[in-house]
Amino acid sequence: VLHIDLVITGCSDSDGLNMYGLDGEEMWYADFNKGEGVMPLPPFADPFTYPGAYEGAVGNQGICKANLATCIKAYKNPEEKI
Repeated sequence: VLHIDLVITGCSDSDGLNMYGLDGEEMWYADFNKGEGVMPLPPFADPFTYPGAYEGAVGNQGICKANLATCIKAYKNPEEKI
């Protein structure tokens, strides 16, 4: 059986994203406004646990924002060519 596993981590100056998916379904995401991980699975699905997932997502956001700042400085934030 072939499955498609997906992890998305992204950030901007004001926002962040960390999400895990499987076969096109969102399995878990970090809600940085509430300060917790959310499993948007239906009630009949077997819940799973991932200890430290939210804390890892917060750490990934720190790394992402540091990398973003480095890229902005290195590339001098060039304007888009039209």
